[in-house]
Amino acid sequence: MGKVGKREGGARSVTGRASEYTVGLDIGGTKILGALLDPAGEVVATVRRSTVHGAEGLVAGAAQAVRDVVESGGVELASVVGVGLGIPGIVDHVSGTVKHAVNLGVHDDELPLADLLSLALGGVPVVVENDLNVAAVGAAHVLERSEGQDGGAPEHEDLAFLALGTGLASGLVLDGELRRGASGAAGEIGHIPVDPLGPECPCGQRGCLERFASGKALEAAWPSRYGKPAPVELFEAARAGDEEAIAVKDRFASATASAVRLLVLATDVRHVVLGGGVALLGTELLDAVQDALREQAKVSSFLGSLKLADRVRLAPTHVPVAAVGAAVLGRRN
Repeated sequence: MGKVGKREGGARSVTGRASEYTVGLDIGGTKILGALLDPAGEVVATVRRSTVHGAEGLVAGAAQAVRDVVESGGVELASVVGVGLGIPGIVDHVSGTVKHAVNLGVHDDELPLADLLSLALGGVPVVVENDLNVAAVGAAHVLERSEGQDGGAPEHEDLAFLALGTGLASGLVLDGELRRGASGAAGEIGHIPVDPLGPECPCGQRGCLERFASGKALEAAWPSRYGKPAPVELFEAARAGDEEAIAVKDRFASATASAVRLLVLATDVRHVVLGGGVALLGTELLDAVQDALREQAKVSSFLGSLKLADRVRLAPTHVPVAAVGAAVLGRRN
């Protein structure tokens, strides 16, 4: 459950084809993004709805989002063979439960989200997965198609999705397999300490990477002054020549580059895809991170040989990547 399609030799591939339509939902604290995939794996419809907090509202809102995106795509719910959900919190993908999704009103008790949503949809099979995992799968799926890999070598099935959001974490697709880890903590690089004398982290450690490379860290270093998102104001000020802004931007880019370097050295992924709210800065952020990686490689021929800057790219923004990944994981062999 959770991996679809087959490669030569029997290995499964997260971007393989299905025979019917599937729906994916990316459920966040304020919005639900939905995507409908056709049998060829193409996105044929998307939808956006506000999130309703609490167990009852969450299930009802997710069910309505599925109905909305199916209707928008001009197909019947009966044509949908699977629904995938990406959601924050502690997710058990085997049982389809979630808990500690506090920004959704789900706390200590396990919510059997897969069973409840399936019931609300008349028995359509539902899988539930961590939001970063579905983002990684979605990035692999979309990049494969947008860069002409469909039918060729699946090079985008080996990547890390690095989410630069409120915190810092990654989802991993390694050789076509979603890597969750023994306890589901694979990719939680934000809580790797990089400075033992650094600021305290809510996790209880000091100097964690996300204290330097995350949206929250950037906002602390450069608070919004004019009502725009802090990353936008920072990069605008740096572009205008503000020396303090340039220094903050360079430190942030260097910390993000360290996260990229860590992911590549730990997993040797082919690509690191920058996503999350800060990544909406686009090519300016990508250029800054790539420049920082090239600068760091100057002191090490070993790092230089890995061509780290060439491995980094931006998450696609023309479709809701995490919702697409959830739809991919909603497929059946």
